[in-house]
Amino acid sequence: MMLIEETAVPEAALPIEQFKAHLRLGTGFADDDIQDAVLQSFLRAAIASIEARTGKVLIERVFSWELVAWRTGYGQALPVAPVKAIEEVVLRHMSGSEEAADPVHYRLERDTHRPRLVPLGTVLPPVPSGGAVIVRFRAGFGALWGDLPADLGQAVLLLAAHYYEYRADTALGGGCMPFGVTSLIERYRTVRLLGGGAV
Repeated sequence: MMLIEETAVPEAALPIEQFKAHLRLGTGFADDDIQDAVLQSFLRAAIASIEARTGKVLIERVFSWELVAWRTGYGQALPVAPVKAIEEVVLRHMSGSEEAADPVHYRLERDTHRPRLVPLGTVLPPVPSGGAVIVRFRAGFGALWGDLPADLGQAVLLLAAHYYEYRADTALGGGCMPFGVTSLIERYRTVRLLGGGAV
């Protein structure tokens, strides 16, 4: 399995001014925007870290997910949430040729934690022998920062501020995340049951 982020978080969606206010950076100077690139990098790092911890996509973008087989033909759980739409399902043959599966054969089953691709008929389109299937989908809470739940937005600002404050510190242990951040994101974390085997 391979998950690829086909579109990035757009710069316009990053809350630079809100982050500056959170950090209490001075304003009204001629070079107010001199740190914008640095602040953007910390915001992007915080977003990526929280998405990795929760399995939730914060800002809407397009992903492609390649599989060599369905877990079961009766439904396939998608790797992240919330999923807004299935863009296409492409079947890749062993020869490398590709064909789009007819959308009349599948649909998105929305779920807060485990959205699924499910068949509209008996089973999902069969994956070609020796080939693969690529599911392209659009996921995220919304295209704009204001579309995020308030607690997740606050968690991003707290974590980005943590990265900013400790940017020169290389002694922090692996997986270090402030308690305030972990408490805010806890309810969004996906509980994995049966070793991830449940669809």
